[in-house]
Amino acid sequence: MTWQDAPVDFRPKDRAPDSSQQQLTARQVEELCHRAFGAGTQVRSATELGLGSYNTTYRVELDMGPVILRVAPEPARQTRIEREFMRNEYLVAPYFAPIAPLLPRTLAADFTHQAIGRDHVFQAVLDGLPVPEVLPTYERAEHGPYFRQLGTITRAIHDVRGPGFGVVAGPHFARWSEALVAYFADNAADVEDAGLDASDLREVGKHASQDAGLLDEITEPRLLHGDLWHANVMLAPDLTITGVYDHDRSWWGDPAADWTIRLASAKPGTERDAFWDTYGSPDPSPESRRRALYYRARHVGAVRLERHRLGKDGRLAESYTELAEVLDQLRRGHLPAR
Repeated sequence: MTWQDAPVDFRPKDRAPDSSQQQLTARQVEELCHRAFGAGTQVRSATELGLGSYNTTYRVELDMGPVILRVAPEPARQTRIEREFMRNEYLVAPYFAPIAPLLPRTLAADFTHQAIGRDHVFQAVLDGLPVPEVLPTYERAEHGPYFRQLGTITRAIHDVRGPGFGVVAGPHFARWSEALVAYFADNAADVEDAGLDASDLREVGKHASQDAGLLDEITEPRLLHGDLWHANVMLAPDLTITGVYDHDRSWWGDPAADWTIRLASAKPGTERDAFWDTYGSPDPSPESRRRALYYRARHVGAVRLERHRLGKDGRLAESYTELAEVLDQLRRGHLPAR
C-alpha cells in the first residue's frame, strides 16, 4: 500500500455537534490539499488545532512537509462585524511588510466555494511555540524582553498609514467617528440577532455621534492588527518572538484602539510595562482617556458576541457590567473638540 492509498491519520478535536467551529472530514481535507497542491500530493495526517476561536484550523502533514489549513465559518454563520475575515487577512498582508519575516506565508487560498462552501487558506508553519506554552515557564520578572519585542512589533504595525478608517477590506470611512458609529450599529444588530439585549451598545453609538468632534481629532488612519496578544504570537525557548499570526481582524484606525494597547494597559505596575519601553508612552490627555472609553466598549461588544458564539453564556453578564461602567463615564459629559 502506498501513502496515497493509506487512510489519513485524522485527529479532530472533540467538539459539540452545534459548535461554531465546523469541522471537516478527512476526505474533505484530502480534497482541499489535492486541489491546492496537485492530485499526487500525499496527505499523511491532519490534526485539528484548538487555540483559535473563529476559524477551524488543522496542521496537515504532507509528503512535501507540514502546512497549516485554516477554514472560515460558512457565510451564513458569519456576523456583520466578522464578515469575510479570512479575505480581509489575505488582502491586508502587503501592509504588514514591516514585519513580513514574522508572518506565515500563504501557500494557497481558495475563496471560490467550489470544493466546500467556505473560504480557506493554506499557510506555512511558523517556527517556535505559542506564547501560552513558553512564557509561563519563566518567572514574571523575566518577561520584560518579550513585552519589549511586542512593543517594537506593535509600533512597526501602527506606523503604517492607510486610505480610510474601518476594516482593511472595506467599507472605508472618511472620518474616525463614522467608522466607530457604524461599527457599534453592526455590533448591536449582531447581538440582537443572537437574541440578546444590545441597548447599551446602541447608547454607546449615540454618545459616539455626539462626541464626533473629539473622535475626529484622529485624522490619520493607521494599521491595527486587531488581535495581537499572547495567543497569536510564537516564541523560541529563549523568549525571542518568531512569528505573529491571525491578523484577520485588521483595520484602519487610531492606534490607541488596538487590542494590543488595551491589554498592555490593563495591568500597570507589572511586567507588561516593558511594552511601553519600545512602543512609546501612551497619551495621558483627557481627550485620549475619553476616546479610550469607546475603544473599551468596542472590545467588550466583540467579546460579548464571541462568548455567546462559543457557548460561554455564563460570562455574558460580565460584558453588561463592564459596558455599564463605560456608559456611566460617558454620561458625565462630552469634552469639546480642541
